[in-house]
Amino acid sequence: MDRQQAPPWVHITLILFLLSLGGAIEIPMDLTQPPTITKQSVKDHIVDPRDNILIECEAKGNPAPSFHWTRNSRFFNIAKDPRVSMRRRSGTLVIDFRSGGRPEEYEGEYQCFARNKFGTALSNRIRLQVSKSPLWPKENLDPVVVQEGAPLTLQCNPPPGLPSPVIFWMSSSMEPITQDKRVSQGHNGDLYFSNVMLQDMQTDYSCNARFHFTHTIQQKNPFTLKVLTNNPYNDSSLRNHPDIYSVAKECLVFLGQPSDSAFAGFGKAAGPIICCASEPSPTPDIAWYKKGGDLPSDKTKFENFNKALRITNVSEEDSGEYFCLASNKMGSIRHTISVRVKACAIYICLPCLSAAPYWLDEPKNLILAPGEDGRLVCRANGNPKPTVQWMVNGEPLQSAPPNPNREVAGDTIIFRDTQISSRAVYQCNTSNEHGYLLANAFVSVLDVPPRMLSPRNQLIRVILYNRTRLDCPFFGSPIPTLRCPFSVCCVRCSIVRFKNGQGSNLDGGNYHVYENGSLEIKMIRKEDQGIYTCVATNILGKAENQVRLEVKDPTRIYRMPEDQVVKRGTTVQLECRVKHDPSLKLTVSWLKDDEPLYIGNRMKKEDDSLTIFGVAERDQGSYTCMASTELDQDLAKAYLTVLADQATPTNRLAALPKGRPDRPRDLELTDLAERSVRLTWIPGDDNNSPITDYVIQFEEDQFQPGVWHDHSKFPGSVNSAVLHLSPYVNYQFRVIAVNEVGSSHPSLPSERYRTSGAPPESNPSDVKGEGTRKNNMEITWTPMNATSAFGPNLRYIVKWRRRETRETWNNVTVWGSRYVVGQTPVYVPYEIRVQAENDFGKGPEPDTIIGYSGEDYPRAAPTEVKIRVMNSTAISLQWNRVYSDTVQGQLREYRAYYWRESSLLKNLWVSQKRQQASFPGDRPRGVVARLFPYSNYKLEMVVVNGRGDGPRSETKEFTTPEGVNGTKLGKQMVENFSPNQTKFSVQRADPVSRYRFSLSARTQVGSGEAATEESPAPPNEAPGEQSIWNVTVLPNSKWANITWKHNFRPGTDFVVEYIDSNHTKKTIPVKAQAQPIQLTDLYPGMTYTLRVYSRDNEGISSTVITFMTSTAYTNNQADIATQGWFIGLMCAIALLVLILLIVCFIKRSRGGKYPEVPWRTDTSFLIILSVCLAFSYWPVREKKDVPLGPEDPKEEDGSFDYSDEDNKPLQGSQTSLDGTIKQQESDDSLVDYGEGGEGQFNEDGSFIGQYTVKKDKEETEGNESSEATSPVNAIYSLA
Repeated sequence: MDRQQAPPWVHITLILFLLSLGGAIEIPMDLTQPPTITKQSVKDHIVDPRDNILIECEAKGNPAPSFHWTRNSRFFNIAKDPRVSMRRRSGTLVIDFRSGGRPEEYEGEYQCFARNKFGTALSNRIRLQVSKSPLWPKENLDPVVVQEGAPLTLQCNPPPGLPSPVIFWMSSSMEPITQDKRVSQGHNGDLYFSNVMLQDMQTDYSCNARFHFTHTIQQKNPFTLKVLTNNPYNDSSLRNHPDIYSVAKECLVFLGQPSDSAFAGFGKAAGPIICCASEPSPTPDIAWYKKGGDLPSDKTKFENFNKALRITNVSEEDSGEYFCLASNKMGSIRHTISVRVKACAIYICLPCLSAAPYWLDEPKNLILAPGEDGRLVCRANGNPKPTVQWMVNGEPLQSAPPNPNREVAGDTIIFRDTQISSRAVYQCNTSNEHGYLLANAFVSVLDVPPRMLSPRNQLIRVILYNRTRLDCPFFGSPIPTLRCPFSVCCVRCSIVRFKNGQGSNLDGGNYHVYENGSLEIKMIRKEDQGIYTCVATNILGKAENQVRLEVKDPTRIYRMPEDQVVKRGTTVQLECRVKHDPSLKLTVSWLKDDEPLYIGNRMKKEDDSLTIFGVAERDQGSYTCMASTELDQDLAKAYLTVLADQATPTNRLAALPKGRPDRPRDLELTDLAERSVRLTWIPGDDNNSPITDYVIQFEEDQFQPGVWHDHSKFPGSVNSAVLHLSPYVNYQFRVIAVNEVGSSHPSLPSERYRTSGAPPESNPSDVKGEGTRKNNMEITWTPMNATSAFGPNLRYIVKWRRRETRETWNNVTVWGSRYVVGQTPVYVPYEIRVQAENDFGKGPEPDTIIGYSGEDYPRAAPTEVKIRVMNSTAISLQWNRVYSDTVQGQLREYRAYYWRESSLLKNLWVSQKRQQASFPGDRPRGVVARLFPYSNYKLEMVVVNGRGDGPRSETKEFTTPEGVNGTKLGKQMVENFSPNQTKFSVQRADPVSRYRFSLSARTQVGSGEAATEESPAPPNEAPGEQSIWNVTVLPNSKWANITWKHNFRPGTDFVVEYIDSNHTKKTIPVKAQAQPIQLTDLYPGMTYTLRVYSRDNEGISSTVITFMTSTAYTNNQADIATQGWFIGLMCAIALLVLILLIVCFIKRSRGGKYPEVPWRTDTSFLIILSVCLAFSYWPVREKKDVPLGPEDPKEEDGSFDYSDEDNKPLQGSQTSLDGTIKQQESDDSLVDYGEGGEGQFNEDGSFIGQYTVKKDKEETEGNESSEATSPVNAIYSLA
């Protein structure tokens, strides 16, 4: 029995505009404020020469800022260059080369200025460079001769590129060089051999450089190895090659070149320290140590087969001496590396390395009230020590107008008694010879009383004993300080929380108040329910807000379903009784094998149980009861085992009671390898039922500790198995034995075994990009599990860029399963990539997914709306479509809102309830039906996207003409059809009128019961522009044939989308000419909704139709027509009748005493008559479900077909509507000898009544005798 509690309720966290932990102050956008740079290109901006150049610069402010640029410190006049443009409402530069030009002409240093009346903000100085892929210099390489067992280094020396190329080694036949702890590639691209072996001569070695932007690979001439051996009888003996390739005999040390990212002081990653073992064969093992202490296990990582040690998040205690020890059975050698960490940077072996500036204290925006004091601090470090330069609004501070309230003290600017005139944007530029840092920080002087930023009187519902947080976001100037105790009144400002109107200090114990005003309740109790009031005050006033907290009881399954073992054909009941909070709506659903359970005819679902009647083998599996409310859920699982019919025991042992097997024991792991292990166990007692299977499960302690997963299944005849493992998983195994009775209890867990790590081999699935607001895009994906992580610190590299702009990729590293891109334009397509990465490397190149930013409400309404009254209950509409750029999203439909204003009948009250008619897709016309006759109506049109309705069009008025009381019936038409006709087409008189059909079969006796159907309701549109209409569904029990009409060009792709009553959605892509389409794997007796839409434009869709499959055909009794005894009986009767007829004929020909009747002496007639008597009521097998044949082509002019495929006659039947049987060769008919159908068969097949002479037959056939007597009378006269 597994049980899982759903995650606790977490209420929506409001946007905070306060100084959160480590965050910056944000001013609400409705208040005036200087500009702030929100997005800019990287400092070293390398671009692809084949693409247009995009240099980003975006800023916010109130009023909105304007932008200008400098290039190489001079004003850049965009208007003079036709290739350069600036995006609207942005400072982003776009340089277009579609009409010619060389990208190299635009290389240089660019800087963006964003300005409004309160100040000017600056971007970084962006160095624009065009990517270059230089050619590899040609060189002739002599064969490398080396002694067997000696170390060797093959140098790559790739040509310098921009950016630097990626290095990898391959053979000249493009086979990758296998790397291990003996042969590996260094950080500088060289190939290192710890010791050379004879097998290394079997291939050559070529260094390859892959350049990023041009996607080109350049190959160096290959090295050829000649390995000399000590074997005197070998051609490669040392005696033949006295001059060999010299190699180093000392430990090699590689120091990573310092950079802004690798060497940036405390908290940054150190460069790798690489030790390449050079001792002879066998290949040594490498281990790392630190003198005087242990390696910091949480910050170290081994790379390149232990040849590299990387230290992350460096701090001063990481200083010291590290040494790598290379050892094999011949001995050992070690090499020592000194590491020193100082505030300026990281030092390895050498004196203090050079380092670009890095922040110690970055200046933050300063919000002051008039008369307040404040300061801006700009502290940075580097080697050499960087200098600090202050600027104001982009100009050096020295040249700015003097300000008596401002004082500069080195890296600090002090403001005293600030006034409104002090508002400006200050820049701090700190630089040394290795780089620079630039930061903007504005000084805003505001006089604002406190204001609450969250909705008022929120209701938050939480589950008992869970954790929750109540937020109180607010803003004011002076900024409220939250450091004073709640029980003490602050002089400057204060924030106080009340519960149920009683002031109290809610900090401590079960409560915790954060600096931003949020109140956290660690464990919700019943007494915590109530109203919480947050009050913020400053010298200008106060503001308060209330939050009502309701505590709900958790949902619990107190009687859970139990594991059961039942026999096939019996009835089983699974209980699931739930206790929940009565104020919450409870939903109980069932899963089978973790999939939604379809409740068929054999199942009955009640509030507290699930009953299965006539259990079958397919019902075996796990059943999960899921009880859920809108706040929480509870799960309980049980396993149902179905036993097959048991044979009668033939021996004493078989008669013994059977039970589940005992648990396996003594698990042992052997044959430990990097990607596999052998698991051995001792089976338990099978308890008189042979063990059929062993299920091996595993548990890992990183992602889901304590949760067991199925790994593999093996036959019951084995007790040892080799298990294939995933990298970097700390495995623990257990075994479950299975027999026909059920499963054993799990064995005790094995010991743990951790596999080594590797880069991911896959990327996350189900990547989507959708806007949740009009100015963002949320990128989500399904996170990878433990067996696909392959290494520690699994993270995701999220990349995105605007589609079709060819701008550079934006990227960010995320540890969760979502990332929100902010400040996006409204509804634009983005290319999205999500790539997995762990500490061992990156996963494969991800697929590109197309996502869209958020939608906004449409800005325009349909125009030129025209109404034409078609009849008393319908109108046709025509309008001008809106421009695509005004939709601001995906156009879902045009929608008409209409209401009945009044009736033309006096004193008749009418309902003015607004109704609507939808017209999916981008179309210019439609039909509104089901109106009231003789009434005044008003109508408005809107365009609808995913966000909602746009503005309404001009209100139109129209009047419907008089109708009739009830349904107006037209002229009745009657058509007669041949017996085998099953289809009839009617040409519509107009696109609105409906038709009623009555169809009945008629024989000579009369007409049977009529089947009545009405034609489908008229579609909402007449086919004009590209559209889909007249979708027809012909369902059966397990499949359905789908056809439709359209006016798309040939070869257009469509998608058929259908949803069952369990809300399971499926889609089928089809071609336009591939009709009809058959939907398979449907469930009998289930209701489905279906629509057809264009694959290129989902907005062009048919109307949604609903259909239901027929119930499954079951034949509970044997078909009598296939029974041998019945066939024999019919043959005997036929033979007996034939003999009697022959005797009758012989006697008459001899002058027997029989009435003188005209008689046909045609022997074939006697045979036909006897066969008809024997088989005229032969049981016909009921029609089975067979696929429908192809439909006849529908008319393209609005006609429709009416047919009943389930009432087709048998093949070969020629029955006509007047009851006769059409003859193929003879003109005789058995019916011609009867009167009105009096003769019939009983249920046992005996014949009642007799045929009589039909006078009409005699009158029309003059060649027949006028005294003809029924041949059946002759038969009866023999009796």
